[in-house]
Amino acid sequence: MIEGMKPLLFVDSSREDLIDMPAAVRHTLGMELMRVQWGSKPHNFKPMATVGAGVHELRVRDVSGAYRVIYVAKFADAVYVLHAFQKKTQKTAKADIELAARRYRALVASLK
Repeated sequence: MIEGMKPLLFVDSSREDLIDMPAAVRHTLGMELMRVQWGSKPHNFKPMATVGAGVHELRVRDVSGAYRVIYVAKFADAVYVLHAFQKKTQKTAKADIELAARRYRALVASLK
């Protein structure tokens, strides 16, 4: 790992879910996650307090749809990707928020 860059760790199926996205979307999300790893703010993100403290959502739109990555970077040891998915409706589905929240709670419990 490069000095000053946090490692990127994936929770449960989030890595596979990201890999299944179109190549252009993966590239954009990868670049945005790298910005976060270096301690910078990504270009298109919003806080997701409903998931947990310090959780954010990266937002990417492509011709094939809207894609999201929910992550948390507040921990000193790593940036954790909690969930990666394609949005099907205007509003983020309750199931996606609940899944990310469960993964966040499990992550916090494992770090204690």
